[in-house]
Amino acid sequence: MKPQKMKNLFLRQSYQDAWEEYEKSLTKKYFIRWDYVILTASNEEQAAAYQAQIDARLKQGRLPGHTVYKVLPDPEGKRVGSGGATFHVMKYISEQTEEEQCFRNKRILVIHSGGDSKRVPQYSACGKLFSPVPRELPDGRRSTLFDEFIIGMSGMPARFKEGMLVLSGDVLLLFNPLQVDVAFRGAAAVSVKEHVETGKDHGVFLSDSEGYVGNFLHKQSVDKLRSLGAVNEQGAVDLDTGAILLDCDLLESLFGLIGEKGRVVPEKYARFVNEKARISFYGDFLYPLASKSTLEQYMAEKAEGEICEELLTCRKAIWEAISSYSLKLLCLAPAQFIHFGTTRELLALLTEEIDNYEFLDWRGQIFGVEEHPGACAYSNSYIEKNTKIAASSYIEDSYIYEGTRIGEGCVIAAVTLRGEQIPSHTALHGLKQKDGTFVIRVYGVEDNPKVTLEENGAFLGSDLPAFIKTAGLKPEEVWKGETHYLWDAALYPVCRTIGEAVEAAVLILELAAGRPDRAEAYRKMRRISLKESFEQADIREIAAWQEKLNTQVRITRFLLALKERRSVYEAASAFGSQGVTEAQLEKLKGIAEDAEFGLRMRLYYYLSRMTKGHVSEELEDKCFRYICDSLYDASIGREPGEKQYHIAREEVKVELPVRVNFGGGWSDTPPYCNEHGGTVLNAAVKLNGILPVIVTVRRLDKPCIALASTDSGAYEEFTDVKRLQSCRDPFDTYALHKAALLACGIVPLTEEITMEELMKRLGGGLYLSTAVMGIPRGSGLGTSSILAGACVKAIFEYIGKEAAENELYTHVLCMEQLMSTGGGWQDQVGGLTAGIKLASTKPGLLQEIEVEHLKMPREAIEELKERFVLIYTGQRRLARNLLREVVGGYIGSNPNSIEVLYEIQRTAVLMKFELEKGNIDGFAELLERHWELSKRLDGGSTNTCIDQIFLSCQDLLAARMICGAGGGGFLQAILKKGCTKEELRTRIRSVFQDSGVDVWDCEIVF
Repeated sequence: MKPQKMKNLFLRQSYQDAWEEYEKSLTKKYFIRWDYVILTASNEEQAAAYQAQIDARLKQGRLPGHTVYKVLPDPEGKRVGSGGATFHVMKYISEQTEEEQCFRNKRILVIHSGGDSKRVPQYSACGKLFSPVPRELPDGRRSTLFDEFIIGMSGMPARFKEGMLVLSGDVLLLFNPLQVDVAFRGAAAVSVKEHVETGKDHGVFLSDSEGYVGNFLHKQSVDKLRSLGAVNEQGAVDLDTGAILLDCDLLESLFGLIGEKGRVVPEKYARFVNEKARISFYGDFLYPLASKSTLEQYMAEKAEGEICEELLTCRKAIWEAISSYSLKLLCLAPAQFIHFGTTRELLALLTEEIDNYEFLDWRGQIFGVEEHPGACAYSNSYIEKNTKIAASSYIEDSYIYEGTRIGEGCVIAAVTLRGEQIPSHTALHGLKQKDGTFVIRVYGVEDNPKVTLEENGAFLGSDLPAFIKTAGLKPEEVWKGETHYLWDAALYPVCRTIGEAVEAAVLILELAAGRPDRAEAYRKMRRISLKESFEQADIREIAAWQEKLNTQVRITRFLLALKERRSVYEAASAFGSQGVTEAQLEKLKGIAEDAEFGLRMRLYYYLSRMTKGHVSEELEDKCFRYICDSLYDASIGREPGEKQYHIAREEVKVELPVRVNFGGGWSDTPPYCNEHGGTVLNAAVKLNGILPVIVTVRRLDKPCIALASTDSGAYEEFTDVKRLQSCRDPFDTYALHKAALLACGIVPLTEEITMEELMKRLGGGLYLSTAVMGIPRGSGLGTSSILAGACVKAIFEYIGKEAAENELYTHVLCMEQLMSTGGGWQDQVGGLTAGIKLASTKPGLLQEIEVEHLKMPREAIEELKERFVLIYTGQRRLARNLLREVVGGYIGSNPNSIEVLYEIQRTAVLMKFELEKGNIDGFAELLERHWELSKRLDGGSTNTCIDQIFLSCQDLLAARMICGAGGGGFLQAILKKGCTKEELRTRIRSVFQDSGVDVWDCEIVF
């Protein structure tokens, strides 16, 4: 295996181990954590923004709760250097305890993150520390440098008892904490091997013969590094990663410079923490620890600010305090050093080099609406189709709408583009200011904000002098002071909206392209610099913008998953492991209100699966209620009571058979049939020689509506119409009666009307009774829907309304929706239409049912009568929750549900073919196959009792199948040739005796 691959495998495992340690730090009580995590910031605004980011993670449970988190801005907003900031951290720690030895028994992590990020201006306001890393964390969040630090350093506290680990906020260091040797006195520097070309821009350690740092070489030239022997044969140096461990002895010696006996002395503190001295942690604290350093060399070292008397005085005191300590060199391997240095380096990392970090699961495209292989890199961006963006460009936290064109090698951050054309190698960065205005900072990707006008500093493909000339400006109109850095150049118009700011940015680009005709408009604008726009930025608004954009991206990804019919699990992944937030949930509810049928019901259903408690229940109810209401509206409309019917016959009695379902059951159920159509093969059946479903309607002289269920003995007279207008209570004895009256237009759905007015309209009172003779509830023979069909048929005959079979089916389906039972149409077709028939529909809210009666040979009919049997299980299974479970599997795009619902329809059509060919054995094979499909669709369709029944007589049966949803009620079977119903009855009774399990007499009604 190649060395690089071995290194990558090691680091990948370390990366994964770090995540596991991090997860433990969030949940395990006795996990060793940091006592303090302290961030330094450049000013109060940046500190507040950092703290807001930390608070958000704490609220989400993504930071260890036992740790104290503190963000410390430079005192009074003055730039005091990284060393001054470290003294400020020590001051804070000392103020948290009364103990004189304030650092003992504490594990402290300090991340210096107060720079102004001149070389990557898009992070100057938010700070590089919270700049994004091209990685989606396992919990679904976009990672930042801060998150990588917290995760990567989760295992470090267990490696030492006390002390401080200091990190640089713009460097990502990947290593395994188990590699760290904490046996040292003073300090230890974590180093990795990097090429000298990288080392010249950073600190480099030169080791001595004892394994300690001999010299600290800070930003030295390549020649100087070679001459000092810092470069090995492979051209690599020991790079200072910015990770430094300090023990408590060294910390106390440093603290002695600013305090006494654990308390800060203000005069001493002020001497070391000020903007004149600007002490550097890396230059001023580490240099004296090198074994070969001298005071003279130290005093001449480069300063973070300027070398002045105040700094030199501080250096002498620092030398005296800590030069007796050593700096142990911890050269870790394998390890990885990633520096987010300049805009160009950032772009190269995300476009040209991203494949080098594939082993870390880094990707060039994260948090977009959908992946675009071979397209530009992006992070947390909403990019519409019909845009043209070069693959070498990077889009971050931006809205890119249709028609936008972006050239090669661009970096676009925090802007909204609506069809603009951005030339190659351009960087755009939007910032909202504290006064509510907007600034778009535009510069070249290769431009260095630290160059000056006098140096002919590059700017947008040209240079600063050329741009100033084209714009018709004088240097004093652009710069306030004597120095003329690009960083300080007032080039960027301040605008009321982000849209106007984009227009102003385009104006700058036109000037840079040599168009002086645009100069007059430009000169009239109020302009500020990169520095001023950073200092005046509304830093809290950055996180708000990112969160709003992230919400839109996640919601759009979620909606796309729904439209592509991905499963609930896949769709929910758009929101990560933290799940959908309350704000996102409310926005999705609003989207649902205006969505078309399929999307709306799925939004409600998917969200019900992604939430908990009463919220989940309400959303599920909303889903199925919406389906019911939509089907009702499509079939009959909102006010059937507007049609005024009159009694035409004194009494009507309707008797109907029950049905057995051979194939395709569930495909007739909304919303599947509405989106795909359904196909069902079933038959009408007598039981024990009778038609068991009976409905009677007759005229009453009383001004009331009387409802009765004669098989249960229930009877009630209603004189209040309102009591008849609600039928959704599953425990209401008369729910079906009421639904029939509403669906048929006898009782208006919502109209306020008295019973006297209704009786006058109708021409008398009405008695409606129902009965299912001799069949237990939950039989699986479709009695409820057939009873509904009988009600509709009887009522229509009673009022003299002629109705075709299809109209009867539609009204029964309407009744189902009114009762919220949500059933399909096959039951009423099975009972209202005699014989064996194939019923099918096409997609559509209004289901037009086509019924095709089978034309079977007479011999086949007789054979089927002899071999077809019904077995009662003695059990009941309620179908209401079951229907939601099975239908929910389809709405939730469960692949198994979708496949089975298709296959059972194919099976139904094949059954028709075999029956019409007279091949009962072929039909039996298909029925057995359907039984297996039914179990796949709903595991509850069978149970121990059903399995035992079939097992007890399997030698007599050629095929097995449930009736209805199964799980109880009746079973159906095809006997093997030569076996009789009496043999089967004898076998069943001998095994199950008086338990209620038995073979019932049945006859298919042709």
